Order: sequence, then C-alpha cells, then structure tokens
Amino acid sequence: MADDPPWKAFCPHFCDTLSQCERTAQNLHALCYNRPMRLHDFAPRPAHIKWLLDSDPAIRWQVMRDLTDEAPNAIAAERSRVATEGWGAQLLSRQSPAGNWGDGPQGWRDDLPKADRGLLITLYSLAVLMDLGLDATSKEARKMIDRVDKRLVFKRLNNRPYLQGETEPCINGRILGIGSYFKKPNDALAKQLLAEQLEDGGWNCEAPKSQRSSFHTTICVLEGLLEYERARRGSAAVTESVTKARKRAEDYLLERGMLLSLRSAKIIDKRWFYFSFPTFWHYDVLRGLDYLRGTGIDFDNRLRGAIEIVVQRRHQNGRWPMNLIHPEYIPLEMETGVGSASRWNTLRALRVLKWWNEKSVAPRPHP
Repeated sequence: MADDPPWKAFCPHFCDTLSQCERTAQNLHALCYNRPMRLHDFAPRPAHIKWLLDSDPAIRWQVMRDLTDEAPNAIAAERSRVATEGWGAQLLSRQSPAGNWGDGPQGWRDDLPKADRGLLITLYSLAVLMDLGLDATSKEARKMIDRVDKRLVFKRLNNRPYLQGETEPCINGRILGIGSYFKKPNDALAKQLLAEQLEDGGWNCEAPKSQRSSFHTTICVLEGLLEYERARRGSAAVTESVTKARKRAEDYLLERGMLLSLRSAKIIDKRWFYFSFPTFWHYDVLRGLDYLRGTGIDFDNRLRGAIEIVVQRRHQNGRWPMNLIHPEYIPLEMETGVGSASRWNTLRALRVLKWWNEKSVAPRPHP
C-alpha cells in the first residue's frame, strides 16, 4: 500500500514503524518481526551447490571454501586455476604492457580526462581480480602487479606512483587493499585514511565539505583497512590504531542497521536492496554483510533487518538474481543478464546466511 513504510515492499514481515521497536543505548534500530526467521530453510541444497560448482574457477574455489568446507589443498588447487582459466585469465590477458586496462569504450566517462579514465578502469580491474581470488603469489599475479607498481602514476599529482594512492578516500581505500593483497601494505596510506575518518565514524569523498559519512565511501575504506590488517598480521603495534578505526566504522554501519538514517530511521537508498556484482564503488546490503562476515564479527542483533532483506531477495528456485548492473566498466563480461539467476549473488548470499546462522546459534556470554 502507498502508506506502507518503505521497507514493506521488500520485507513484508517488518513492523509498520520503527517506533514499535525497542530502543536502547546499545541498539537504536532493532527491527521487529511478525514471525521468526528460519534460516535453515535457506541452507544450500545439493542442486544449488551443483549449479554453483558448474561455473568459473573463481566461484568454484569460494564455494569449496565457504559452503562445502573442502580440504585446504583441494581449495588451493582450484584457486590456482583463476590465473590460467576463465574470468581471471581473461582479465589478466587484457592488461596492457603499460600496466593499465585501457581507456574504456567510446562515450564512457567522457567527463574525465583520458588518463583518469584509464586509471579508474585499472582500479576496478584490480579490485575484481581480488574478488575473483587471484592468488597473489602466482607468477601471473606477480607480473601483473609489477607492471602496475613500476609503470602507473598519477600525473596530476606530480607523477605519484599508483599504489601510493591519490586524494579521495573511496579510491585510496581500494588502493590500500589492492596493494596489501598483491604487493605490500602501505603504512603511509593507512595513516592518511585514519586521519580522514569523520566524527560519526565513517568516511566521505566529499569531505571536508560534507562532514556526514557516506556508506559508499565507508565500505570501500573498510575493505581496504581489513586487507591491510591481514597483510600486517603479527605486527600488533602497526595495526592497533587501524583496527580501532575499522571497528568504529563498522559500528557506524551497525548503528544504522546497515541501511537506515540515524536521524529519521528511514531507508537511505532503496537501491541498496538490489544486489550486483561487481559492486565497484557502490554500497548495497549484501556487500556490507559479506564484508562483516569476512571480519569474523560476533553476533549482533542490529544485523537482523539486513539479514531478512537478503532472505527476502531470494527467488523461489533458491537462487538470487542479478538485480542490476552498474555503469562502471572493466574489459570483462561475467554475468550480464539483469533478472537472471546470479552465481555471484547466490554464493555471497548463501555464505552470509551460513555465517549468520552459525553466529546466531553459537553460545554467547551473558552481558
């Protein structure tokens, strides 16, 4: 109905108003339900697993790791194929000797100088190679990142090397993660991002003009900081401040239920209900939850509303569709049918629900 709150169109089991929900100092946006969620109904069935495995090595190895709990050596063997087969090999083959992935098709981002278009496509391509799980120790990955490291610069920033970052936190968050994953963690870039964290806990590429954080910028920085911490594992003195900043930014998302305005308790952007891959710089609920899954965060009831959204977006056939395709560009086509079943979205949704189910039934200490 026209007068229904905005989330009702997607999740009809939510209460009519957030004022009906408990509000405590620890949980400003606990969402109510007319029925309990039964996540076991959404556990992957053999047919779902078979369908997911009948795909690219980039999906297969992650299914083996996250859903079927295969032996580490079997997972590693499948992962190694990303560099030589399928999407990973295709994207690697399209890197130029100069280190970039071209300037994009005619008409794409004509508002940007040609050099900036190329660097942006490079950023997106590198991020997708990370998402595919390209083994950073493979000879193909080493060759690829050495080209980037030695040959790409930001000309407008006095030829600053590409992996040293530029000026916007949304881009620098991705570059920090890419450098940490494929090359080495950049302490100076991590410190720069920490200095740019806003008072509410997140980041915004429009700062200092805007002092209100952006979900889009915040998720890009969070993913980069997490990858930096993984690369710096064992060096507690270096990562302590990064971990503190990261957890503060995660709380920024949690306080808002992963999608709500803290002031009005309204959904910030309905497009966050529509899942896509690659995500590029765009935030959505599934991307946010998959990030938190990767952190190993403890059970937090503030995630229940976002989890319910993922459950509701599932089609009756047990698969999640590709809800939209973002206009950003990389020289690779993976899943292109909007509305069609998406292995990427299904994989990510199933592992998020598996993680949530495991966390929700695990014993928790009394407050």
